[in-house]
This record gives sequence, C-alpha cells and structure tokens, in this order.
Amino acid sequence: MAGGGGTPTESPPPSPWSLARRSRFMGQQYADITKLREIAAHHDREASRAQQRISRLNTRIEKLRHQATVLREKGQKALADIPAIEQEMKQHERDIALATQRHGGGGLTSDVTSLHYRMRKLQQKVVDRQHKARALELRAAVKTQKTAELKVKVDRYLEAVRLAEQEATAYRQRADRLQLVTEQDTAASPAGTAAPSPTPDPGGPARPP
Repeated sequence: MAGGGGTPTESPPPSPWSLARRSRFMGQQYADITKLREIAAHHDREASRAQQRISRLNTRIEKLRHQATVLREKGQKALADIPAIEQEMKQHERDIALATQRHGGGGLTSDVTSLHYRMRKLQQKVVDRQHKARALELRAAVKTQKTAELKVKVDRYLEAVRLAEQEATAYRQRADRLQLVTEQDTAASPAGTAAPSPTPDPGGPARPP
C-alpha cells in the first residue's frame, strides 16, 4: 500500500517534433555562421589581392622614377659640355678676326675658311647636345607622367583594400555574435541534447513516509 506522500511532479519530456525543430534551427544557425565566415574570408582574399597589386605597382613606380632620374642626369651631362664648346667657339672667332686682319680684308684664305668650318662644327655640337638634352628630358617627363598615373591606381587599390577589410571585419563580428548566441542557447537548453529521464513506475514499491 502506498504511503501518504505523493510522487513529485516532473516536466514532461520534449516531444520528438520539438527536438527535430530545434535540431533544424541549430543546424541553420551553424550554417549561417559558416556562411558569414566564408564571406569574410572572401573579402580578406580581395584585400590581399589588392595589396599584391599595390606592391607590384609601387615597384613599377620606383623603376620608372629611377629611369627618369637617369635620363635627366644624362641630359644634364650633355648640357655640361656646352660651356667648354662655347669657349672654344669664342677662341675661333678671335682667330678668324686676326686672320682676316692679317690678310687686309681681302679674299678668303684656307686658314680662314678652315676656322669657319671648325666654328660650324662646334655650333653643330652645341645644337646636337641641346637636342639630346631636350629629348632625354621628354622621355623623363613621359616616365614621370606614367608614375603619376600609377599612383592614381595605387590610391584606388588602397581604397579597395580599406573597404574590403571593413567588410571582412563586419562579417566576422556578425559570425562571432551569432556563434555566441548559439552557444548560449545550447547551454541553456540541455534537454535538447540529453535523453529524457525515466518516469517512476506507479506500481513499484512505495517511498517510505
């Protein structure tokens, strides 16, 4: 015969349908976390690719800058010879004046025409060196302009890197928050994973009073 005390009431075990719904919900949560981390990794890859392009562009910029500097140095070197040539031309002018006076202003002689010929050759050297310096300066300017264009590309890629990193950080933070919430839900509901406790047999021996 049973004692005077009644059996303690226990919560009914969760139904299989609720367990299945919860399992599907948790699975969807983990799938969302994985998708968010995948999107973050995609943005990280885009940022890394842009940084790779920036590195290559910076290398090209430095190469073009070095080439432009070398061209300008060559141009300055070509112009540096002009003062010495001009001094030589002035000496020839004095020699021509002396030779003309020596002949009394008569017809030209071979020594005078030879000096005139040397003068023309020196003038040609001056013009050739000026032209070479200007051509080198033009090539240097073209390379400098190219570096400016590449710097614009670098700025665009830097902006792309910044935006991609911001997107990656935002998606990672969303994934972290969702994972934290999911873990808290899992810890707060152990009945979803543990097996239901058996109910006491009403026909068994009575608990002592």
